[in-house]
Amino acid sequence: MSRWDRFVETFFNGKVMWRYLPDILSGVVVTIELACLVVVTGIAAGLALALLRSLGIRPLNWVIVGVVDLFRSLPPLVVIVLIYFGLPAANISPSGFVSTWLSLALVLMAFSEEIFWAGITAVARGQWEAARSTGLSYGQTLLHVVLPQAVRLTIPPLTNRTIAITKGTALGTVVAVTEILGQASSAMSNSYNPSPLMMGAAAYVVLFFPVVVAGRWVETRFAWKR
Repeated sequence: MSRWDRFVETFFNGKVMWRYLPDILSGVVVTIELACLVVVTGIAAGLALALLRSLGIRPLNWVIVGVVDLFRSLPPLVVIVLIYFGLPAANISPSGFVSTWLSLALVLMAFSEEIFWAGITAVARGQWEAARSTGLSYGQTLLHVVLPQAVRLTIPPLTNRTIAITKGTALGTVVAVTEILGQASSAMSNSYNPSPLMMGAAAYVVLFFPVVVAGRWVETRFAWKR
């Protein structure tokens, strides 16, 4: 057997791949579910915090800034471990899936809040004054005049951050979440062959490469023209 044959037999063993393909596909489903939950809840919570911060209530802003800075500083893996192993001390026992979802959503919330806040503060003061002079309330000005402009500014950085954090679903394998990496690692241990891990890597490429390409298109589409 040549070196190339040994390489193929080790990393791209067809029999092993076929045997564990259903496991990898089930991991793909879990990864998609987890990623969608993280994106929806993380961005929605970040936007809500940015809108609350725009009200200018100083004590509330201190709390928001403290929470945001905390979750921006902590590695997602640390947050997952704290939720999964720490909350049972308070008689709350989240599953590995829920722990991973909450952890990544909190991290995305923190970054998206700062991105939305930067977009809101980047809108010229004259836009606020012009809208208020027409009789719009503060809330109407924020929602109908300022926020649409702010969202356009935030789309490129928010897209990048969202892609980066959703790839963190692989961290769920630490708390026994059966996503792609968890299934691939288990299959590799059972088969004594890294071919399932290669399938897992291919699955991540299939899932996230189109997202990265779409993100690049969004950046180009919504970037301010110089």
